[in-house]
Amino acid sequence: MEYQFIRDPLSGFRARLNDEHALIGRWLSEELAHERIVSLLTQLENLPNQKEELVLAGKEIRATFTPQEALFESHALFHESDDIAQYQEDALALDESGMMAVCGYEDFLPMLIEWAEFTTAK
Repeated sequence: MEYQFIRDPLSGFRARLNDEHALIGRWLSEELAHERIVSLLTQLENLPNQKEELVLAGKEIRATFTPQEALFESHALFHESDDIAQYQEDALALDESGMMAVCGYEDFLPMLIEWAEFTTAK
């Protein structure tokens, strides 16, 4: 997984990931509060010993952490078909590309640790 962290003077810290994982970059940049990173890392360390998954529902993205992987889904995926059906006359459809990303912990955890370090560095 390729990623780049950017310090933007206008919008703050940004994470840019490859196209396949772009939603994870949005989640890091827009949904994950910096204060939450340390507690999230602790919860993820203990997750393999638990039977339940950890779900963090943000404003636009839901993150689901299972013992095997991290799954990120845009809330737009969960719209009722009736909501989208009204746009069919206009030949509009929901483009689901980029609305879901999956990542194994061997890639996700080191990236999350680097993100925590990057966002605290001055």
